[in-house]
Amino acid sequence: MIVTTAAFGAHQLTLIASVNEHSSPKLVEVNWLLAGDSWHSSKSIPKLKKHYGLVDQSFTLINEDSLSENEPAQALLIETIAQLKSYFKGDRQAFDLPLDISLGTKFQQRVWQALQDIGYGETISYATLAQNVASPKGFRAVANANSKNPFSIIVPCHRVIASDGKLGGYTGGLDKKTYLLALEGVTCKT
Repeated sequence: MIVTTAAFGAHQLTLIASVNEHSSPKLVEVNWLLAGDSWHSSKSIPKLKKHYGLVDQSFTLINEDSLSENEPAQALLIETIAQLKSYFKGDRQAFDLPLDISLGTKFQQRVWQALQDIGYGETISYATLAQNVASPKGFRAVANANSKNPFSIIVPCHRVIASDGKLGGYTGGLDKKTYLLALEGVTCKT
């Protein structure tokens, strides 16, 4: 796994790409990095290690400025950073990146796929998302799957709000959810 961190204004993200000699690299995580934390403190690192059968040496941290276009996994991280920068500037509304969603359960994968159908600047409720994944009474399960989304921003779980129009939750923090929705021209009740 290749790991890098990238700053987007006051916000910082951890990006992790797979390295596989038998297939093209894919993103396995893009998540918020809290102030003062390092990528090692990500809650998903133990899950990634278990899922991919890795040990500590299997993660290589490369500074954003040192990534090489000549290495496929690093080139993917460079492209991810470029697409995120374009999004934060308001020039991009959707992402075109290969994602490895295999870490999630089948239900989580369905939810993460459905999240990608929510358009830029649009919001839906957890209840509507539950209906969209054929689990009409499963809004709590959908909210839980959202909280496990390993691809913040790219798989837009920030576009799911409560039925009453309030923000609901967000793993990256409500300040980031508010920021992302405002960037997309959406205001919610507080």
